Amino acid sequence: MPNRLANEASPYLLQHKDNPVDWYPWGEDALAAAKLLDKPILLSIGYSACHWCHVMAHESFENESIAAVMNAGFVNIKVDREELPDVDSIYMTAVQAMTGSGGWPLTVFISPDGQPFFGGTYFPPEDRPNMAGFPRVLAAISDAYANRREEIIANSQQIVATIREQSTPKKIDGTIDDSLIFGSFTHLVGLADLEHGGSKGAPKFPQPMVYELLLRYWKRTGSSQVLDMVTLTLEKMAQGGIYDQIGGGFARYSVDDRWLVPHFEKMLYDNAQLVSLYLHAYQATKTPLFIRIVEETLEYVTREMTHPTGGFFSASDADSEGVEGKYFVWTSGEIDTVLDESDAELAKAYWGVTEGGNFEDSNILYLPISRLEFISRTMRESSELVGDITRIRGLLLEARSQRIAPDIDDKILVSWNSMMLKAFAEAGAVLENSEWIAAAEKNARLLLDQLKDSQGRLLHTWKATNESEGDARILGYLDDHSCLIDALLTLYEATFDYSYIDEAQSLADQMINRFWDQDWEVFYDTSLEHSKLLVRPRDVLDNALPSGGAIAAMALLRLSIFTGDIDYASKAEASMKALIPYMEQSPSSVTSWLAAVDFLRSNSQQVVLIGDDADPVVIAMKRELRSSFAPNTVLAGISSVPDLTNRSPLLEGKVQVNGKATAYVCANYVCKLPVSSVAELVEQLS
Repeated sequence: MPNRLANEASPYLLQHKDNPVDWYPWGEDALAAAKLLDKPILLSIGYSACHWCHVMAHESFENESIAAVMNAGFVNIKVDREELPDVDSIYMTAVQAMTGSGGWPLTVFISPDGQPFFGGTYFPPEDRPNMAGFPRVLAAISDAYANRREEIIANSQQIVATIREQSTPKKIDGTIDDSLIFGSFTHLVGLADLEHGGSKGAPKFPQPMVYELLLRYWKRTGSSQVLDMVTLTLEKMAQGGIYDQIGGGFARYSVDDRWLVPHFEKMLYDNAQLVSLYLHAYQATKTPLFIRIVEETLEYVTREMTHPTGGFFSASDADSEGVEGKYFVWTSGEIDTVLDESDAELAKAYWGVTEGGNFEDSNILYLPISRLEFISRTMRESSELVGDITRIRGLLLEARSQRIAPDIDDKILVSWNSMMLKAFAEAGAVLENSEWIAAAEKNARLLLDQLKDSQGRLLHTWKATNESEGDARILGYLDDHSCLIDALLTLYEATFDYSYIDEAQSLADQMINRFWDQDWEVFYDTSLEHSKLLVRPRDVLDNALPSGGAIAAMALLRLSIFTGDIDYASKAEASMKALIPYMEQSPSSVTSWLAAVDFLRSNSQQVVLIGDDADPVVIAMKRELRSSFAPNTVLAGISSVPDLTNRSPLLEGKVQVNGKATAYVCANYVCKLPVSSVAELVEQLS
């Protein structure tokens, strides 16, 4: 018989609705039950694409005898970390404080008032060497709670004090200057794997924020060493098994140091950030490989991760048919079955397929050598090889689509969708792909129209109920607001539709009113209306996702330029000061904040284009402006509509000269003489 999770929207929670465990979702009902029954809470946190979450669920939560022990001794709460990142953040911090490490599944034992006293990650169903089995852990916790409760409570209070200390802002007297950016370079170089790219050791995570910062450093200095670090990493990732060579898109990380064997789940946020990174690297280097990765990844998202309303799904699972990676790997015989002899021979050579395989008797497809080197060694015509590989890739993709696919986590999260919205908008503008810009606009309309409550507040998550409607719930977090503001500004730059600036400004005002602490001059991750937890969370470090506060700072700096409202910039700069110690001592953990520092401290340019979008000169000017990597250039434009010229100091007074398409190159609202040709624009930009 289904448990309480049957009424939830989260795909992860619904995966557990038929467990014999008497699960509660997080909320007042669960906490009240724990107080009434005088039982400790067993809090289990995970997410739908988590392989080890599935393993523990199968071994323990589907086990009748283990479930009986859980039900008798505990109030059991299951949380989707992607739905409730504030709950996850607090209790992950607690487990890290207790054990020195963390991860998912996260297993935390807490008192009825929410104080954690013991925790860990995965527990096996029976004792193993150096690892207590879950039944033993449950018995020990029950005994301790019954017989040594005062000791437990005292320990939990120390843990809570540690969490509060980490969440409490501190006033910093330092100065935000260029030395923070230059100081980060030495630190990041020291971590770099100069053979395989990425950071040294394994597992290897993509870390797009690190390489975005390095591209900014290269833009400042022209350092070939920095650019080489970026291009090496992106080339090795694109050639490795972490990249889905057949279907496009990146897995979450590689378990080895060569990007070969992925943990096969694909996360929307990784692919959004990597599309942007590869696009920027293409602007910097004009490497054809990078643009191919952009195109294939956006094709994957469009094909497999997009709802008819325009929303982007959160993740695809690592497992299919209960086996990790089964959907993605190939035996040599399977290649022979799908392709004719000559195509099979080419495919095996190109993607490193062997009879013995490189992963559990099968093959993860990868490029043992680059495409250019393969062309050179085989002495084939480049265009011929590209055509053959494209055709063969399509045949293998079609054959693979007949397999049982991994489950899709189809919830729509505002922050992650905003990252992908931004990626589609920017890639569409740079590569002049109107379909991608249309996808970004469709997604924006979903987020702006269907993810608001009756008071106009942004919500966090949406789940489709049919092809056109869905259920939105949970108040939006800081990163939902900041990522959407940032994405809307990029969408404006792609379309010159000023309504996106208006929407961004409205969201920014809400974000400041609800998340900004005037006394400490920082943003918190939750608003004052969110449920009260042990502490009000404020996670300032970058992890797989950039810090919501860092994106808020960047978005407000950009918005200040578009609107002329200096209060946005002053709040951004004030919030950045709190991170100076991290920027000085551990820059790799705050690279998104350092990107905001680069924007703040750069001699940024603003370019305003006036003229009809269909005018060949306007098109050529846009193409020139978007052809190179210029992360601190702000682009605006209007089609000579009078009422828009007074909306922003950036647009005010900008008119066509002699009825021709006109460009204004400005810095700090001081503009050079208007120009009406691409050649003149290039001269002013340089």
